[in-house]
Parts: sequence; C-alpha cells; structure tokens
Amino acid sequence: MGALPVSILSALVFVVRICAQTPTQEIARPATEAVASQKATSQPADSTPPPLKPVPKLSDAEMEAFLKTARIVDRKKLDTGTTGASRVTLSDGKLTHDAQYQGIDVFKPVFRGAEGTVEKNFRDSYKFNIAAYRLGKLIGIDTIPMSVERDIDGRLGSMTWWLDNIWITEMERRDKGIKPPASQFWVDALNIVRVFDQLIYNTDRNQGNLLITPDWKLWMIDHTRAFRTTVALQKKNALPGRVDHKLLRGLRELNSAKLTQALSGYLRPEEISAILGRRDIIVAHFDSEIKQKGEDSVLTGLPRKTPEVSLP
Repeated sequence: MGALPVSILSALVFVVRICAQTPTQEIARPATEAVASQKATSQPADSTPPPLKPVPKLSDAEMEAFLKTARIVDRKKLDTGTTGASRVTLSDGKLTHDAQYQGIDVFKPVFRGAEGTVEKNFRDSYKFNIAAYRLGKLIGIDTIPMSVERDIDGRLGSMTWWLDNIWITEMERRDKGIKPPASQFWVDALNIVRVFDQLIYNTDRNQGNLLITPDWKLWMIDHTRAFRTTVALQKKNALPGRVDHKLLRGLRELNSAKLTQALSGYLRPEEISAILGRRDIIVAHFDSEIKQKGEDSVLTGLPRKTPEVSLP
C-alpha cells in the first residue's frame, strides 16, 4: 500500500487533534446550542409572582363542614413525602375543591432516621396536622391550613384544605435566587415559623413544606412529626431575637384548660403538658431580649409611633 497524499494526511492529523481537545459529549452538539444553554443558565430566574386567582369565600364553619362531609370524586396518591398522602377532590354539589388526606398513625419505641439519627418513642401521626392547625388558631397564627379528622374507607386521617394560589416553595425560592420584596418582612415571617416549630417540637420542618403565595404569604404544612414530649428546645433553628407581638401575647395566654379543650382529641396529656413547658422557655427567652434591648427592638408588627407635633 502506497503512502497517503500529503493533503489527506494533514486532514487526518487535524481531526485527531480536534478530538483530543474536545469532550466526546460536545462533538455532536452544535455550537449554537451550547451558547444558548450557557445564556439560559446565566439568566436570573423570573421573580415576578403570577396574579392571584379567585378563591372560595368560606367561613371556618363552612370550610370545616365541607372537609368533613363533601363527596369524594377523585383521589390520587402524591409522589412526594413519606406518609402516603393523597390529593383528594371533594364536591358538595356547589363547590369542588381539593384537599390532602393523610392516614398515617405510627408509633415506634426506637426510630432510626436516614441520616443516622435515633429517636425514642417516635410518633408520626395525622393527628398532629389537626393539632397544629388548632394550636395555631389559639395563638394567632393564620398561616396553617385547616385540617379536620375524617374517615375514608374505614381509616381515620387528616383532611387538610388544599391551599389556593401556591406559587413556589421556600426551597424553590432559595434555589432560584428569588428575593422577597422586603428582607425584614420575610425575616419576620420566617421567625414566626421558627418560634412555632420550637413550640410544637417539629422534627421534620424543611423548605419544601413552606409554601409561598404570590402575595408573599408563607404557609406551613405537614406537621405529622411534631409534638414530642421533650420539655426543651431543639438546637436546630434556634429562637430568633425578634418575635411578632401578637404571637408573643398568644403564647402568654396559653394555659392547660385552653389546650386541653382544643387538643385533647388529638394529643395525649403529656404532649399537651410539654407544649406549656416549651412555651415557658420561649416566653422567658423573649422577656430576656426585651429587658436587654427594649420592646421596639424585639417585638415586630407593632403600630408605628407618630412623633407628637405641637403647633406654633
């Protein structure tokens, strides 16, 4: 076989060099596609919330009756979460709306988590969704969806109102770098979550179960792993230095009689007692902050003070 012409040999050498310098997966990828992908990655996420859609106007009593009695017309198991929750479509002939049904009610003497954590007397119960909603109402928190007890196919569970106008989760907001309209406003909203999670000793809060509406209201869902009997605060998500003044007042007004009346069907006496024990720790923390820094520096949501003006 004779020697290859110089022109062909040069072309082969050029191809070998290009292949050695270019990753395999990029060889078949047009240059325009690669540039377009790079531009798409560098562009900031759309931070404009969608417009609010109309929502049903129901009183608490009407919503509770709907969740308890409306006919089930569809039911689909959710892919997310570990509690086997379902999205249920309900209808009473006038209104059709979705809800989340959770029937989990598990007790384990010892539970070993996926991250190597160990918890004694572990409970994962639908009853805690109902207790969280009722406790929130007692202390002035209106960002926990209504949850009631309902029997489906002979199994009791929590039927929770499916929130309208959900835009993104807190996880998605952070991942996309979307900033809230006012940083202090958002810090105050997150502080309410931190205080409430310490009050109920919620061991399963994550950014995926904090839901945000287009008007930047922050909703808390999924409380099935809360209400432990520990009379102490969790080390994670420690208490903030500031608190909503109405929330602090609601905490001060809690007592055993109120809690028992509202929660006895869903919590055991020791779980109710632990709420009061943690409440005392939380209130003592903010009382100390107020003593050191003053109310104006600690309490949020206070009415603005207008300086007195004297006419000449």
